[in-house]
Amino acid sequence: MIIIMKPNASKEAIRGVTCQIEAKGLQVHLSEGHEVTIVGVVGDKSLLHGINFEIADGVDKVVAVTESYKLANRKFHPEASTVLVGNTSIGPGSLTIMAGPCAVESREQLLETAVAVKKAGANFLRGGAYKPRTSPYSFQGLEEEGLRYMKEAREATGLAVVCEVTSQHAIETAVKYVDMLQIGARNMQNFELLKEAGKARVPVLLKRGLSATIDEWLNAAEYIMSEGNERVVLCERGIRTYETSTRNTLDISAVPVLRSKSHLPVIVDPSHATGVRAYVPPLAKSAVAAGADGLMIEVHPDPARALSDGPQSLTFGQFEQLCASLRPYARLEGRKF
Repeated sequence: MIIIMKPNASKEAIRGVTCQIEAKGLQVHLSEGHEVTIVGVVGDKSLLHGINFEIADGVDKVVAVTESYKLANRKFHPEASTVLVGNTSIGPGSLTIMAGPCAVESREQLLETAVAVKKAGANFLRGGAYKPRTSPYSFQGLEEEGLRYMKEAREATGLAVVCEVTSQHAIETAVKYVDMLQIGARNMQNFELLKEAGKARVPVLLKRGLSATIDEWLNAAEYIMSEGNERVVLCERGIRTYETSTRNTLDISAVPVLRSKSHLPVIVDPSHATGVRAYVPPLAKSAVAAGADGLMIEVHPDPARALSDGPQSLTFGQFEQLCASLRPYARLEGRKF
């Protein structure tokens, strides 16, 4: 449940409410807006039986929260959140562009890509050092060697870097090199991995599972946040449907739905959603128009020779054209880009 305090509620009144909650062994999540403070109760609220908060000093009303996710819930945090990653803010007022190869293949490939995407307008370099592939015979990534290249690219360009992690060992290694951890679609409900990502205290990009509902996705975010890491960004990357014209079906409606349910930033990955580079630009524009806080775009110096996801990767020239075409959409949405 949440307890909404009156606009003029004193600090002593807020402290009185929170002390009663904590005395019962529950957690308190405070959301302090410009005018109103909301006290979120996290835990088994049956322990508060017999306490009538509605008559407590400074309380306006008590609202039940039926959803199982609390920390990710907009009811707990009515204002949209901004997640700071290095010097880059992901959230209202800006359009974040994450770009780079699906897989880090070599130092030269990554550095060349980093320079090109930075010039075009990206503020994040994405790259896979750990690759969970459908086939065990496919390229699995350079692991720590690839992470070292990502760190070098960050130092050379100033771009923040994000990389997928697939295990506790990968998290322990990656936090030494990258600014943000990515939990991929196949691991969205790997709950032990989510807990470890929460303990790492590094910003996390959480992709939607291939067949996950939005509530399941938000509960996955709750696993990370419940470990003390509230710097979570959601990434819609398409869901599995009966349609075969694209790799997945991009759920554009997820953006406004998440806006109503959660305060967390939302970005969209049209590359993985479609699997076809020709479809990436129009869907990228659609995502911005729908209110996405950013995009994740796959870019490769030579897509025909890419070791992973070449058909959906843009060339440097195509990415530059896409960024130029996105600027009017960003302005219409009141976002800096």
